Amino acid sequence: MSEQRHGDRASLEADDLAGPRLAKIDAMRAAGVDPYPSGFSRTATAGALAVAHAGLGPEANTGEVVTVAGRLVGWRDIGKLVFAVLRDSSGDIQLFGDASELGDRFDEFGTLDVGDWLGVTGEVITTRKGELSVRVGDFTLLSKSLRSLPEKWHGLTDVETRHRQRYLDLIGSDEVREVFRIRSAAVRGLRQAFWDRDFVEVETPALEHQPSGAIAKPFLTHHNALDIDMYMRIALELPLKKLVVGGMERVFEMGRVFRNEGVSAKYNPEFTMLEAYQAFADYNDVMETVESVVAEAAVAARGTAALTYQGTELDLTPPWRRAGFGDLIAEHAGEGFAMGVPLEELRKNAARVGVDVDGAWDEGKILEAVFDATVERHLSQPTFVTDYPKSLSPFAKDHPELDGVVQRFEAFAGGWEIANAYSELNDPIEQRSRFEQQAALRAEGDEEAHGVNEDYLRALEYGLPPTGGLGIGVDRLIMLLADQASIREVILFPAMRPE
Repeated sequence: MSEQRHGDRASLEADDLAGPRLAKIDAMRAAGVDPYPSGFSRTATAGALAVAHAGLGPEANTGEVVTVAGRLVGWRDIGKLVFAVLRDSSGDIQLFGDASELGDRFDEFGTLDVGDWLGVTGEVITTRKGELSVRVGDFTLLSKSLRSLPEKWHGLTDVETRHRQRYLDLIGSDEVREVFRIRSAAVRGLRQAFWDRDFVEVETPALEHQPSGAIAKPFLTHHNALDIDMYMRIALELPLKKLVVGGMERVFEMGRVFRNEGVSAKYNPEFTMLEAYQAFADYNDVMETVESVVAEAAVAARGTAALTYQGTELDLTPPWRRAGFGDLIAEHAGEGFAMGVPLEELRKNAARVGVDVDGAWDEGKILEAVFDATVERHLSQPTFVTDYPKSLSPFAKDHPELDGVVQRFEAFAGGWEIANAYSELNDPIEQRSRFEQQAALRAEGDEEAHGVNEDYLRALEYGLPPTGGLGIGVDRLIMLLADQASIREVILFPAMRPE
């Protein structure tokens, strides 16, 4: 099937809707008018006018002349009057087009189409029904739209079209625009929370010689000038810990990471991670950081830490519940899932609770699968799940009292994992042993396991102080704050197959 052509004149002329609009452009150019002028100066926005004139009575003439600009999203022609709706990023304002005011230009005004970008100068008034409006005294076409907006411009219904043509989704839906306002405010709130705690924001490479920092499959690419294969980063972790070795005691980065994994309500191969590392801290200190910065981000985005997610009320205000990984499995899946239980018995017990087990999995992988299947969905209220199996956590310190367990937690809310953290392993000898275990798993066919990272080990040999490390899944946190059930609803352009 050939690819559909866009911006092709012949195709547009043959289109029943685009053809007449293209003819209007030709007529404008023939008259010496540019349908795509450069720049435009406005003096007011729809939102500011609504605030400034709140409570204005019907048929009011304010005497205030303003210049507004935006996209036409509504049009009603009743002869010598035209009522149009102009939308800018702050909201909507009605345009009152009156033949007696516009004179010879009234007919020209009537040739505009829904979807066009328009600049208008006129007096702020209210109609007989009390609708705040700008009486059109002068207007400038800023950009001619060749395609009509969806028939129901208040919202697309086809999910694939919404995600693929997000611009139409944003034009038509107040709710979608609000989701991304929440995202922006939450990101700003997160940054401010770490700045306020004296963390230094840094930027580290997105291209790496060796994938590391998480158990995940990377994307492979090739650097032509150096003639070497490189990997898109799967985590921000190792470069940030090198900075702590260098004496930057509190660092954080918010950036895109890339994992070559499936696409679902929980996963997008390109997503946003915030990672932070704090010298002289352990995972208990990091718990306090997480619950406070998440609550502050919620207040920044929503004005409150008390939210409703998918019909369930939850409160992100500290302190959050703390519960052990093993204890939660015992609570929701029953007995027989502790560290040290023989593998065959673990496999049988996993099958009992409906979990399919790969024959190559160790006890940590089996317990993780059981946790995901039986526990995770119950963690609606914010909860720190602590003390994970060692084999799942190659960069975490051993627990001082529990065998086969590390000082790690994951934070859950709304049934989602939103953060992962540990007391960072800083013994280079032990870290090499963990790397070698990962390399052995990779040699056995585990594509998510990784090899020995000699560069990082060299950094550790110079001394990493006791450090608490944290990763927050920003997209999943936004899902929670914006009450969205799918990660695809909080990413402007989620991954999709080409058309």
